[in-house]
Amino acid sequence: MPAKRAGSRKARAGSKGKRRRGPSERELERMIKDAVLDAYDESEQEVGFFTMIEDNLALPFDSVVLGVEITVEKLDLTGRGEIVAVCRRGRQRQALLLLDLPLPEPPPAGWKWIEAYRRWARGWS
Repeated sequence: MPAKRAGSRKARAGSKGKRRRGPSERELERMIKDAVLDAYDESEQEVGFFTMIEDNLALPFDSVVLGVEITVEKLDLTGRGEIVAVCRRGRQRQALLLLDLPLPEPPPAGWKWIEAYRRWARGWS
């Protein structure tokens, strides 16, 4: 009999009503080190995070910004090296800084990479 995957419907259903648990400090440190492994400066570190988040975050997903439901369609890297979430509501699209994007409950698969990015952006060393 195959083992149950942690992301299975049954496992997710059992977590309703429970507050999500953030990644441990040790897990965040490991993720940050993985993202910035071969980076020489801050802009290369930002690209490292962009790559890890893009590779691991389940898109699209819905969220709420200022009381308005939006759909996060994709990620992008601005000319200033900032990671943004490209969001849609109806026919309108807008890029929001990923650091400012509220995550839904339950969060999408790969959300821990956003938490690692937020930790790094606050001055991890």
